[in-house]
Amino acid sequence: MFTESDLQPISALQHLHFCPRQWGLIHLEQAWAENVFTAEGRVLHQRVHEEESQTRHDVRVARGLRVHSLRLGLVGQADVVEFRQSDSGIELPGQEGLWRPFPVEYKRGKPKIDICDEVQLCAGALCLEEMLRTEVPEGAFFYGRPRRRHPVAFDRQLRQKTTDLCEELHRLYQLGRTPKAVYSKKCQSCSLYEICLPKTTGLDKRVNEYIKKHRLISDL
Repeated sequence: MFTESDLQPISALQHLHFCPRQWGLIHLEQAWAENVFTAEGRVLHQRVHEEESQTRHDVRVARGLRVHSLRLGLVGQADVVEFRQSDSGIELPGQEGLWRPFPVEYKRGKPKIDICDEVQLCAGALCLEEMLRTEVPEGAFFYGRPRRRHPVAFDRQLRQKTTDLCEELHRLYQLGRTPKAVYSKKCQSCSLYEICLPKTTGLDKRVNEYIKKHRLISDL
């Protein structure tokens, strides 16, 4: 179990899965730069959190709910948690019956080819399970393109991946070193590109190899 001072932001998991160096620059070095993608995402989250909570007959909607897990060492804020009336779940003040949490996160773009978004959503669900002592089997994303929900089942594989990434997150944080850059195509969309300089900092410039190379040239 972690203490409150050990808690890391849930968003760090998405950063770490996307790129360990991006995670290090943001969460160790406190570096940040904004581009059109991050600006659109920030505005989207602000709008979601500022909307009023809603109540329908079989669904209660909570926005900007703070969540945490001492088991995983995480803290964060859920965009939306829908409490859906169900045969199993938790009791809600002033409401009859049982209600099951269903987390929903909003993303500006479209579903990614990897599972970095799914890991972040699953982490929030695991926090809810620990806080509310109930099962959260599924959730969803609402993507700006194509403007519809993308369901996510929190199966055993995704839960294990999320737990493993949490362990790696805390291990790297304890080391306190920003990982080395590894250039790839996705670097072009990163807002920290000019800070990271992956094509430069990612090069393997070992001193011994440099000296050996130039000694051979001078002997020719």
